Amino acid sequence: MMHPVDTLKTRLQSQAIMTEAKAQKNIFQMVRTVWASDGLRGFYRGITPGVTGSLATGATYFGVIESTKTWLENANPNLSGHWSHFIAGAIGDTLGSFVYVPCEVMKQRMQVQGTQKSWASAAAKGSISQTHGTRMYGYYNGMLHAGCSIWRDHGLKGLYAGYWSTLARDVPFAGLMVTFYEAMKELTEYGKTKYLPNSDLDVSNSFEGLVLGGLAGGCSAYLTTPLDVIKTRLQVQGSTSRYNGWLDAITKTWTSEGVHGLFKGSVPRIIWYIPASAFTFMAVEFLRDHFNDKVDTDASELATLSIDARSEVEEAA
Repeated sequence: MMHPVDTLKTRLQSQAIMTEAKAQKNIFQMVRTVWASDGLRGFYRGITPGVTGSLATGATYFGVIESTKTWLENANPNLSGHWSHFIAGAIGDTLGSFVYVPCEVMKQRMQVQGTQKSWASAAAKGSISQTHGTRMYGYYNGMLHAGCSIWRDHGLKGLYAGYWSTLARDVPFAGLMVTFYEAMKELTEYGKTKYLPNSDLDVSNSFEGLVLGGLAGGCSAYLTTPLDVIKTRLQVQGSTSRYNGWLDAITKTWTSEGVHGLFKGSVPRIIWYIPASAFTFMAVEFLRDHFNDKVDTDASELATLSIDARSEVEEAA
Protein backbone atom coordinates (compact mmCIF):
# COMPACT_ATOMS: atom_id res chain seq x y z
CA MET A 1 0.00 0.00 0.00
CA MET A 2 2.75 2.45 0.92
CA HIS A 3 5.22 1.52 -1.84
CA PRO A 4 4.55 4.69 -3.94
CA VAL A 5 5.57 6.83 -0.95
CA ASP A 6 8.73 4.74 -0.55
CA THR A 7 9.49 5.30 -4.24
CA LEU A 8 9.29 9.07 -3.74
CA LYS A 9 11.57 8.83 -0.69
CA THR A 10 14.16 6.79 -2.58
CA ARG A 11 14.17 9.16 -5.55
CA LEU A 12 14.45 12.23 -3.33
CA GLN A 13 17.37 10.77 -1.39
CA SER A 14 19.26 9.54 -4.47
CA GLN A 15 19.09 12.80 -6.46
CA ALA A 16 22.66 13.72 -5.52
CA ILE A 17 23.90 10.53 -7.21
CA MET A 18 21.65 10.64 -10.24
CA THR A 19 22.15 14.33 -11.11
CA GLU A 20 25.23 15.35 -9.09
CA ALA A 21 23.07 17.49 -6.78
CA LYS A 22 21.78 19.65 -9.66
CA ALA A 23 18.09 20.56 -9.98
CA GLN A 24 17.11 19.06 -6.62
CA LYS A 25 13.34 18.51 -6.40
CA ASN A 26 10.99 18.66 -3.42
CA ILE A 27 8.35 16.01 -2.79
CA PHE A 28 5.62 17.70 -4.84
CA GLN A 29 7.91 18.24 -7.82
CA MET A 30 9.01 14.61 -7.58
CA VAL A 31 5.38 13.41 -7.66
CA ARG A 32 4.81 15.39 -10.86
CA THR A 33 8.08 14.12 -12.37
CA VAL A 34 7.33 10.45 -11.73
CA TRP A 35 3.74 10.77 -12.93
CA ALA A 36 4.70 12.68 -16.09
CA SER A 37 7.48 10.28 -17.12
CA ASP A 38 6.19 6.91 -15.91
CA GLY A 39 2.56 7.25 -14.84
CA LEU A 40 1.15 5.07 -12.07
CA ARG A 41 3.49 2.23 -13.03
CA GLY A 42 6.49 4.33 -12.05
CA PHE A 43 5.35 4.56 -8.44
CA TYR A 44 5.22 0.77 -8.18
CA ARG A 45 8.62 -0.07 -9.67
CA GLY A 46 10.45 -2.50 -7.37
CA ILE A 47 7.28 -3.72 -5.65
CA THR A 48 8.22 -7.44 -5.91
CA PRO A 49 11.58 -7.25 -4.07
CA GLY A 50 9.97 -4.73 -1.72
CA VAL A 51 7.25 -7.16 -0.64
CA THR A 52 9.73 -10.07 -0.47
CA GLY A 53 12.06 -8.12 1.82
CA SER A 54 9.19 -6.95 4.02
CA LEU A 55 7.90 -10.50 4.47
CA ALA A 56 11.35 -11.72 5.53
CA THR A 57 11.86 -8.82 7.94
CA GLY A 58 8.38 -9.04 9.45
CA ALA A 59 8.61 -12.79 9.97
CA THR A 60 11.98 -12.67 11.76
CA TYR A 61 11.27 -9.40 13.58
CA PHE A 62 8.02 -10.46 15.24
CA GLY A 63 8.94 -14.15 15.18
CA VAL A 64 11.85 -13.76 17.59
CA ILE A 65 11.06 -10.54 19.44
CA GLU A 66 8.76 -12.07 22.09
CA SER A 67 10.96 -15.09 22.81
CA THR A 68 14.13 -12.97 22.82
CA LYS A 69 12.59 -10.42 25.19
CA THR A 70 11.46 -13.16 27.59
CA TRP A 71 14.87 -14.86 27.45
CA LEU A 72 16.72 -11.61 28.13
CA GLU A 73 14.53 -10.74 31.11
CA ASN A 74 14.88 -14.23 32.60
CA ALA A 75 18.65 -14.43 31.99
CA ASN A 76 19.35 -10.93 33.27
CA PRO A 77 16.60 -9.26 35.36
CA ASN A 78 18.55 -5.97 35.20
CA LEU A 79 17.73 -5.77 31.48
CA SER A 80 13.98 -5.86 32.04
CA GLY A 81 11.94 -2.97 30.69
CA HIS A 82 12.95 -0.74 27.79
CA TRP A 83 16.45 -2.20 27.34
CA SER A 84 15.10 -5.69 26.74
CA HIS A 85 12.62 -4.24 24.21
CA PHE A 86 15.40 -2.38 22.41
CA ILE A 87 17.77 -5.36 22.24
CA ALA A 88 15.03 -7.80 21.21
CA GLY A 89 13.92 -5.49 18.39
CA ALA A 90 17.51 -5.02 17.21
CA ILE A 91 18.21 -8.78 17.17
CA GLY A 92 15.00 -9.51 15.25
CA ASP A 93 15.83 -6.93 12.59
CA THR A 94 19.43 -8.11 12.26
CA LEU A 95 18.31 -11.66 11.48
CA GLY A 96 15.97 -10.41 8.76
CA SER A 97 18.71 -8.33 7.13
CA PHE A 98 20.27 -11.35 5.39
CA VAL A 99 17.25 -11.52 3.08
CA TYR A 100 16.14 -7.91 3.35
CA VAL A 101 19.33 -6.16 2.17
CA PRO A 102 19.62 -7.85 -1.27
CA CYS A 103 15.90 -7.19 -1.80
CA GLU A 104 16.40 -3.56 -0.77
CA VAL A 105 19.29 -3.10 -3.23
CA MET A 106 17.20 -4.49 -6.10
CA LYS A 107 14.10 -2.54 -5.08
CA GLN A 108 15.82 0.83 -4.80
CA ARG A 109 17.68 0.53 -8.11
CA MET A 110 14.42 -0.38 -9.84
CA GLN A 111 12.68 2.56 -8.15
CA VAL A 112 15.16 5.17 -9.39
CA GLN A 113 15.05 3.73 -12.91
CA GLY A 114 11.32 4.06 -13.42
CA THR A 115 10.12 2.67 -16.73
CA GLN A 116 12.54 1.56 -19.45
CA LYS A 117 11.59 4.54 -21.64
CA SER A 118 12.35 7.16 -18.96
CA TRP A 119 15.63 5.45 -17.94
CA ALA A 120 16.83 5.36 -21.55
CA SER A 121 15.77 8.98 -22.03
CA ALA A 122 17.64 10.11 -18.91
CA ALA A 123 20.80 8.28 -20.03
CA ALA A 124 20.57 9.81 -23.52
CA LYS A 125 20.18 13.34 -22.11
CA GLY A 126 23.11 12.83 -19.75
CA SER A 127 20.85 13.32 -16.74
CA ILE A 128 22.43 10.35 -14.97
CA SER A 129 25.69 11.10 -13.18
CA GLN A 130 28.76 9.33 -14.56
CA THR A 131 31.97 9.24 -12.53
CA HIS A 132 35.37 8.74 -14.21
CA GLY A 133 33.71 7.49 -17.38
CA THR A 134 32.02 4.52 -15.68
CA ARG A 135 28.62 3.41 -16.92
CA MET A 136 25.76 3.12 -14.49
CA TYR A 137 23.92 -0.22 -14.34
CA GLY A 138 21.57 -1.22 -17.15
CA TYR A 139 17.80 -1.38 -16.96
CA TYR A 140 16.27 -4.20 -14.90
CA ASN A 141 13.17 -5.90 -16.29
CA GLY A 142 12.25 -7.53 -12.98
CA MET A 143 13.49 -8.85 -9.65
CA LEU A 144 15.19 -11.94 -11.10
CA HIS A 145 16.87 -9.93 -13.85
CA ALA A 146 18.05 -7.35 -11.30
CA GLY A 147 19.48 -10.01 -8.97
CA CYS A 148 21.30 -11.85 -11.78
CA SER A 149 22.67 -8.61 -13.26
CA ILE A 150 24.00 -7.34 -9.93
CA TRP A 151 25.52 -10.77 -9.18
CA ARG A 152 27.20 -10.87 -12.60
CA ASP A 153 28.60 -7.33 -12.37
CA HIS A 154 29.53 -7.12 -8.68
CA GLY A 155 29.07 -10.54 -7.11
CA LEU A 156 27.82 -11.05 -3.56
CA LYS A 157 29.28 -7.69 -2.58
CA GLY A 158 26.94 -5.95 -4.99
CA LEU A 159 23.84 -7.63 -3.60
CA TYR A 160 24.90 -6.70 -0.06
CA ALA A 161 25.93 -3.14 -0.95
CA GLY A 162 25.36 -0.88 2.02
CA TYR A 163 24.82 -3.85 4.35
CA TRP A 164 26.48 -2.25 7.37
CA SER A 165 24.77 1.07 6.70
CA THR A 166 21.45 -0.81 6.57
CA LEU A 167 22.16 -2.36 9.97
CA ALA A 168 23.29 1.04 11.25
CA ARG A 169 19.85 2.36 10.27
CA ASP A 170 17.60 -0.61 11.05
CA VAL A 171 19.02 -1.73 14.39
CA PRO A 172 18.45 1.69 16.03
CA PHE A 173 15.12 2.05 14.20
CA ALA A 174 13.83 -1.38 15.27
CA GLY A 175 15.02 -0.90 18.84
CA LEU A 176 13.58 2.62 19.08
CA MET A 177 10.23 1.58 17.59
CA VAL A 178 9.69 -1.25 20.08
CA THR A 179 10.94 0.92 22.95
CA PHE A 180 8.67 3.84 22.01
CA TYR A 181 5.71 1.49 21.56
CA GLU A 182 6.14 -0.26 24.90
CA ALA A 183 6.81 3.04 26.68
CA MET A 184 3.66 4.60 25.23
CA LYS A 185 1.65 1.52 26.22
CA GLU A 186 2.88 1.87 29.79
CA LEU A 187 2.14 5.61 29.73
CA THR A 188 -1.38 4.90 28.43
CA GLU A 189 -2.01 2.37 31.22
CA TYR A 190 -0.67 4.81 33.80
CA GLY A 191 -2.94 7.57 32.45
CA LYS A 192 -6.03 5.34 32.52
CA THR A 193 -5.26 4.21 36.10
CA LYS A 194 -4.59 7.73 37.41
CA TYR A 195 -7.12 9.87 35.56
CA LEU A 196 -9.88 7.36 34.74
CA PRO A 197 -9.85 4.92 37.68
CA ASN A 198 -13.60 4.29 37.71
CA SER A 199 -14.25 4.61 34.00
CA ASP A 200 -15.93 1.86 32.01
CA LEU A 201 -13.92 2.89 28.94
CA ASP A 202 -12.48 -0.22 27.34
CA VAL A 203 -10.06 0.28 24.47
CA SER A 204 -9.17 -2.84 22.51
CA ASN A 205 -5.52 -3.82 22.19
CA SER A 206 -5.89 -3.73 18.41
CA PHE A 207 -6.96 -0.07 18.41
CA GLU A 208 -4.23 0.76 20.90
CA GLY A 209 -1.71 -0.95 18.62
CA LEU A 210 -3.01 1.07 15.65
CA VAL A 211 -2.56 4.46 17.35
CA LEU A 212 0.57 3.82 19.42
CA GLY A 213 2.24 1.78 16.68
CA GLY A 214 1.81 4.65 14.22
CA LEU A 215 3.27 7.17 16.65
CA ALA A 216 6.20 4.90 17.51
CA GLY A 217 6.96 4.25 13.84
CA GLY A 218 6.77 7.93 12.89
CA CYS A 219 9.10 9.09 15.69
CA SER A 220 11.62 6.32 14.98
CA ALA A 221 11.52 6.98 11.24
CA TYR A 222 12.32 10.69 11.63
CA LEU A 223 15.19 10.16 14.08
CA THR A 224 16.87 7.61 11.78
CA THR A 225 16.40 9.53 8.48
CA PRO A 226 20.09 10.56 8.18
CA LEU A 227 21.09 6.89 8.40
CA ASP A 228 18.49 6.05 5.76
CA VAL A 229 19.86 8.70 3.37
CA ILE A 230 23.38 7.26 3.60
CA LYS A 231 22.13 3.69 3.12
CA THR A 232 20.08 4.63 0.05
CA ARG A 233 22.94 6.44 -1.65
CA LEU A 234 25.40 3.61 -1.07
CA GLN A 235 22.97 1.06 -2.50
CA VAL A 236 21.87 3.10 -5.51
CA GLN A 237 25.28 4.33 -6.71
CA GLY A 238 26.31 1.09 -8.46
CA SER A 239 29.48 1.42 -10.54
CA THR A 240 29.70 5.19 -10.22
CA SER A 241 31.28 4.85 -6.74
CA ARG A 242 30.57 8.42 -5.73
CA TYR A 243 30.96 7.41 -2.09
CA ASN A 244 33.72 5.22 -0.75
CA GLY A 245 32.01 3.76 2.29
CA TRP A 246 29.73 4.90 5.08
CA LEU A 247 31.91 7.59 6.65
CA ASP A 248 32.82 9.05 3.25
CA ALA A 249 29.10 9.26 2.36
CA ILE A 250 28.31 11.09 5.61
CA THR A 251 31.21 13.53 5.14
CA LYS A 252 30.42 14.35 1.52
CA THR A 253 26.69 14.70 2.15
CA TRP A 254 27.29 17.02 5.11
CA THR A 255 29.85 19.08 3.19
CA SER A 256 27.81 19.54 0.02
CA GLU A 257 24.24 19.61 1.37
CA GLY A 258 24.43 20.21 5.12
CA VAL A 259 21.74 19.10 7.58
CA HIS A 260 19.06 19.41 4.90
CA GLY A 261 20.80 16.76 2.82
CA LEU A 262 20.94 14.32 5.73
CA PHE A 263 17.21 14.71 6.36
CA LYS A 264 16.18 14.57 2.70
CA GLY A 265 13.14 12.38 2.22
CA SER A 266 12.13 12.62 5.90
CA VAL A 267 8.53 13.61 5.06
CA PRO A 268 7.73 10.61 2.80
CA ARG A 269 9.65 8.36 5.20
CA ILE A 270 7.39 9.45 8.08
CA ILE A 271 4.29 9.24 5.86
CA TRP A 272 5.36 5.69 4.93
CA TYR A 273 6.07 4.46 8.46
CA ILE A 274 3.12 5.88 10.39
CA PRO A 275 0.44 3.78 8.64
CA ALA A 276 2.81 0.86 8.03
CA SER A 277 3.72 0.63 11.73
CA ALA A 278 0.14 1.32 12.81
CA PHE A 279 -1.34 -1.55 10.79
CA THR A 280 1.54 -3.86 11.71
CA PHE A 281 1.16 -3.40 15.47
CA MET A 282 -2.63 -3.55 15.18
CA ALA A 283 -2.34 -6.92 13.43
CA VAL A 284 0.19 -8.18 15.98
CA GLU A 285 -2.03 -7.20 18.93
CA PHE A 286 -5.12 -8.70 17.25
CA LEU A 287 -3.37 -12.00 16.51
CA ARG A 288 -1.74 -12.08 19.94
CA ASP A 289 -5.10 -11.66 21.68
CA HIS A 290 -6.89 -14.26 19.57
CA PHE A 291 -4.00 -16.72 19.67
CA ASN A 292 -3.70 -16.44 23.45
CA ASP A 293 -7.46 -16.88 23.83
CA LYS A 294 -7.32 -20.02 21.70
CA VAL A 295 -4.38 -21.40 23.69
CA ASP A 296 -6.18 -20.72 26.98
CA THR A 297 -9.34 -22.42 25.67
CA ASP A 298 -7.41 -25.45 24.42
CA ALA A 299 -5.54 -25.72 27.74
CA SER A 300 -8.81 -25.53 29.68
CA GLU A 301 -10.39 -28.24 27.52
CA LEU A 302 -7.32 -30.43 27.91
CA ALA A 303 -7.39 -30.02 31.71
CA THR A 304 -11.12 -30.91 31.80
CA LEU A 305 -10.53 -34.03 29.70
CA SER A 306 -7.64 -35.01 31.94
CA ILE A 307 -9.76 -34.67 35.10
CA ASP A 308 -12.66 -36.61 33.56
CA ALA A 309 -10.34 -39.40 32.44
CA ARG A 310 -8.77 -39.61 35.89
CA SER A 311 -12.20 -39.79 37.55
CA GLU A 312 -13.27 -42.63 35.25
CA VAL A 313 -10.08 -44.55 36.05
CA GLU A 314 -10.61 -44.09 39.80
CA GLU A 315 -14.24 -45.27 39.52
CA ALA A 316 -13.19 -48.32 37.53
CA ALA A 317 -10.53 -49.11 40.15
